Amino acid sequence: MVTFYSYIVRFILTLRLGLSKPQMKHMLTFIHGIILTDGRKTVSQIRRSTHNPRDLSSMTRFLNESPWCSRRVTDRRHEFIINTMKQARNKQIDKQPTFFIIDDTQAKKHRSTKRMEGLDMHFSHADRKRVWSHSIVTAHIVSGDYSFAWDFRSYYREPYCQKHGLTFKSKNDLAIELIETYKASSDEKVYVLVDSWYMSKKLIEACKAKGFYLIGGLRTNRKIRAKNRKMKISEFAANHLQQSDLRSVTVDDRHYKVYKCKEYCGETEKSTILLSWKDKCDGGKKPFCLLCTDNSLDLVTILQYYDVRWNIETGYRYLKDLLGFNDYQLLSRKGIERFWCMQFLTYNFLEYQRKKWEDGTTLTIGDVVRRIRKDHLGLLVVYAYEQGLTQKPLMEVLKSLKLTA
Repeated sequence: MVTFYSYIVRFILTLRLGLSKPQMKHMLTFIHGIILTDGRKTVSQIRRSTHNPRDLSSMTRFLNESPWCSRRVTDRRHEFIINTMKQARNKQIDKQPTFFIIDDTQAKKHRSTKRMEGLDMHFSHADRKRVWSHSIVTAHIVSGDYSFAWDFRSYYREPYCQKHGLTFKSKNDLAIELIETYKASSDEKVYVLVDSWYMSKKLIEACKAKGFYLIGGLRTNRKIRAKNRKMKISEFAANHLQQSDLRSVTVDDRHYKVYKCKEYCGETEKSTILLSWKDKCDGGKKPFCLLCTDNSLDLVTILQYYDVRWNIETGYRYLKDLLGFNDYQLLSRKGIERFWCMQFLTYNFLEYQRKKWEDGTTLTIGDVVRRIRKDHLGLLVVYAYEQGLTQKPLMEVLKSLKLTA
């Protein structure tokens, strides 16, 4: 029979996940299936793509009931990421900072889906409305040329928590939980990147306690002290800001007009606050605002660092469009979160392999997936050829591969 892809097997064995032999086979099957399956990544499709002889219920039980610890899997994965990034960082002449990015996303489901645990009407920034979905706060980490999906936390609205006896945690609370999971080395400079939805005094203090810096979006209704007056950013930009106060800045061929102040903001003291407009400052257009707790950074560096936040958006696209993050058809929260655990594990394998296979060329995670699928097809051809040499009947070969003539 066609064996598991050797690179995946080596990656999983390196993590030392503490799984039994049957559990390890299930884990390898799911990771292979997530990569190989074209289209929806349901359990049945994963079973079909990997030619798994086991019963479908066996794979479902692995997600819902089998006694393995997803937290242990995640901890081992985190250790691997930290060690991989540390080895790469030690080779750098100029030490680059680490970026820890926080955001949230929705795994949408059809409104007719009722029995799946954890579903609720959550606000979607992309759709600008509430959608029937699971809501997940996630973290993504970027260091040098590596860009890893770090971890996730499920978000449940307060009424749902009250109904099901759960402790309510806001998205800000979950973001702080994720920040707490990253154990930075003593020589590592870490910047936490968030949008304006997450900016709060509580988050700033959590980053400070960890020794991390924060760069985050600010809403224009926040107050700053500028020109010896305390006022909303929107009021200051509309009524008190002069063109002569602005500086022209170019970041990666994009031109901005920027105002910078290092004064009191309602959330923290002595932070750098940027008000920026693309190309030109239009009195009727609200500025894009950033707060940075590292006062040593210049304007261009702050904007460049915040641009790194785009990695998490790219990560969402890979997780959803390529790896089927939203395609689960499981009913229990436990099964769903285990499926996501393996999604993050698969993403990290692909990112690690992307860097391994880069040899003077730029590869994407999509390129890695296509190469693995091509290699797998080659293994199928070799297997069929070998079976032909043994004069095994064609129908038996097709049956073993779950194919039809």
